[in-house]
Amino acid sequence: MFVEERLYIGGKLREAASGRTYENVNPATEEVIGVAADGSAEDILAAIDAARTAFDEGSWASDPVFRARCLRQLHAALTKHADGVRAAIRAEVGATAMGLATAQFDGALTNLTFAADLAESFEYVRDLGVGESMGMQSRRWQHREPAGVVACITPWNAPLQVNLAKAAFALAAGCTVVLKPAPDTPWSGTLLGALAATETDLPAGVFNVVTTTDNTVAQILAEDPRVDVVSFTGSTGVGRHLMAVAAATVKRVFLELGGKSAWIVCDDADLDANAMMVAYQALAQSGQGCSINTRILVQRPVYDQFLEKLTETYRGMKVGDPADSDNYMGPLINARQRERVLDYIEIGKNEGARLLIGGGRPADLPRGYYVEPTIFADVDPDSRIAQEEIFGPVVVIIPFDTDDEAVAIANSTIFGLAGSVASASSERAHAIARRIRSGVVNVNGGSYYSSEVPFGGYKQSGIGREMGTLGFEEYTEVKIISEGAS
Repeated sequence: MFVEERLYIGGKLREAASGRTYENVNPATEEVIGVAADGSAEDILAAIDAARTAFDEGSWASDPVFRARCLRQLHAALTKHADGVRAAIRAEVGATAMGLATAQFDGALTNLTFAADLAESFEYVRDLGVGESMGMQSRRWQHREPAGVVACITPWNAPLQVNLAKAAFALAAGCTVVLKPAPDTPWSGTLLGALAATETDLPAGVFNVVTTTDNTVAQILAEDPRVDVVSFTGSTGVGRHLMAVAAATVKRVFLELGGKSAWIVCDDADLDANAMMVAYQALAQSGQGCSINTRILVQRPVYDQFLEKLTETYRGMKVGDPADSDNYMGPLINARQRERVLDYIEIGKNEGARLLIGGGRPADLPRGYYVEPTIFADVDPDSRIAQEEIFGPVVVIIPFDTDDEAVAIANSTIFGLAGSVASASSERAHAIARRIRSGVVNVNGGSYYSSEVPFGGYKQSGIGREMGTLGFEEYTEVKIISEGAS
């Protein structure tokens, strides 16, 4: 494994100021695989100071060609150490071979190359032409400038992907960064610090990484007036709190929060293909994904048939050690998350939903934080398991009669992150997709996921967009300069 236990602050790899560390646990085995530095307020304040100094006194913000070169160096370093990095991610995340081939590693790295290209090609200045104002002729220019110091607070479900989706785009835009990874997956952040320190020309303070078990550290990032932008991915509850804290200094926030996305299966859809796609996306990352479609809405004429096909597909999905490439689904991240998911399964039973498969811990996996792939049918759209984010391998199946009813159910939660629609008629599917109140909608097996495609949600699923040109612009300010024209 490629492992780094230290913090990265001001261009140096260092221990936590207190000297404390904490254990990093493999969720597939429950074994301690190593430690990470347990940073404190002293460390996070030092990182903020380093990032502020680098932004205010260095040339990073004004040199997009140099920024692109450094990002490409980091990409080359990750590629060079790919085997060791994959091993570290598998060990601390529980990532499967399929996961590593997509968002957990291979897909994550494309954020660096896309952001580097964008740093060089972006139109930082637009000529708005000459116009009249207050009896005067003026020529106006729109400038996009780096927003400043960015605090990136990231989750544990796809840590390298989110770390790079935030940090790469912020750095490409000319910002300096303080990255606070999730406590459960520290190495997916610290290894970036190690590679930045040893294999790139990133100036001191431009990129900083602080791992910690202290949740108040994230609050310091939201409170400190030297931080200009807070970029957070995680639960809606924590997002609300950070937004409230950040309001005291009127700093900008990007929030990518929870989801309870609907997959609509119309009566003319290919049931075999959709049963397979629903199963594969629902069990990816053990169901620990904010954009995973966990509410499956099926039109009544094909409802029973679809349930049979989906249940049969689930029976063939192998669960176990992510190091075994035959296993599609690995463990949940920790014991707390496993118990949370099991509690929701009991809630579903008590609410009267029909349990088709799963519902407990796999009997043949006594160690590791595993939960059986679980399907509930005949679910009330207003029930808790249909409204609340479970964040585990649990899907709920809801029947519907008309397209209008499907849209109403899909839009009936506080969330609006993602969705899917399946119909033999592309026209019908697109008509439904346009009515769903969510940031992304896949139609007939399409996939939004790519570094060049902006991602984010409506309603309480978040504010702003990540990745793509819009994600780059999240880390810029707009300045208008006007000059009197003769």
